[in-house]
Amino acid sequence: MLTNTELALLKFKKFVAQQSRSRLTKLKKNDTKGLYKKLDGVLKVNPKRISLSWDLGYGTFQDLGVKGKDPSKVSPNSKIKGQQAPNSPYRFGSGTARGKWGQFVSGLEKWAKRKNVRFRDKEGKYAKGSYKSLAYVIANNIYARGIKPSLFFTKPFEQGFKKLPDEVLEAYGLDVEDYLKYTIKAEK
Repeated sequence: MLTNTELALLKFKKFVAQQSRSRLTKLKKNDTKGLYKKLDGVLKVNPKRISLSWDLGYGTFQDLGVKGKDPSKVSPNSKIKGQQAPNSPYRFGSGTARGKWGQFVSGLEKWAKRKNVRFRDKEGKYAKGSYKSLAYVIANNIYARGIKPSLFFTKPFEQGFKKLPDEVLEAYGLDVEDYLKYTIKAEK
């Protein structure tokens, strides 16, 4: 029965998804389109409750960043120094599973292959096995420094949420008005 309220929330959901996708693309964080596809959100409506949620999975780490384990261990040749996400609720080195490190390096190796990023030898030729070596160098650097927050989701959500209370209140008022009109007609 809450059709106006539902429409207001659907409009908010669509705005957040569209803006988040746009930011992902502009920030060049849309490599495999996996996260891009997860940004739709889920709106559930039943007689007692309305809920709207997003499950970003690993996108949460891209959005809010991850603190590095020890920024002092970054390669002296690195152009970027120090902690990338000092205020993030997430940090490297808090888990206990060793298998995850292998998945992390493997993912970076696949990324390097997709982007054709690899080491070169002194003659300028591509070094053999350089994808895996490069993946380890990048993984160790990310582990030490962390991941810088992109706020690709947070900013659109906050921007849309500023307008949401007024829109939902107005829509809910229209729904109540429609319900009262229906009830009064039914009594006559």
